[in-house]
Amino acid sequence: MKFKQLSRIVLGAIAGVTLMSAIIVGGSQLAHAESAAVVTTNKKIAKTAMVAKHHSGDIQRIKVSGKTASIGSAIHHLKSYSKTTWQATRKLKVSEDGQSTTYYYVRNTKGTVAGFVKASALKRGTTATTLIGTAKSQLGKHYRYGAVGPYTFDCSGLTGYVFKKAANKTLPRTAQSQYSHHSHVKKASLKKGDLAFFGSNAMSISHVGLYIGGGKMIDAQNRGVIVENVSAPWWHVVGYSRPMTVTQV
Repeated sequence: MKFKQLSRIVLGAIAGVTLMSAIIVGGSQLAHAESAAVVTTNKKIAKTAMVAKHHSGDIQRIKVSGKTASIGSAIHHLKSYSKTTWQATRKLKVSEDGQSTTYYYVRNTKGTVAGFVKASALKRGTTATTLIGTAKSQLGKHYRYGAVGPYTFDCSGLTGYVFKKAANKTLPRTAQSQYSHHSHVKKASLKKGDLAFFGSNAMSISHVGLYIGGGKMIDAQNRGVIVENVSAPWWHVVGYSRPMTVTQV
């Protein structure tokens, strides 16, 4: 065999080994970018408001096929959405290398960002819908002065109960202290979940209700827990407050 022919064969073999090495390395890199896990739970959940517990988590792409989940790399970082309230609609639990991890599928309210986030990076948030829904579930219950629920309420007892149950937020006990304690908002800036206060002036607050939109509120008064107009000829609106900022969904 001539020297030139032998050289071609050897070089071809080396090239083949190099190409095979490149394929193996490329495959290894892909495996690191997307790993497979066993799905143990994959179910829809009622739409739940979530916020970031801390900002070190990621929003990931996960492909689910039957009992297998391909865990992709991060597509967004939670720290870029520190003030976002997410809507969780699916719970996914996977087992990988003997470790179990729970994810929630979330999207922002505009629907422009979505993906899976580890449950450990999230906590429940509060929306106006949550507050109003909690208040509506008390409709028809009787009024009793000094009552804070769950079977009877006075006006500030109702608002305090709703915020505690829906948002785990404790409000001051009386209508006067609820007005004085929290940031005030103008009527033009009024949002669902704000509180409306009534009385003769800012130092003499006698009633409070939860604003639900459309000029209406839910409050506890002599007729019990009802829905009624904020503006009425039989009382004077002193002002409004916002105990906490909630997502308007």
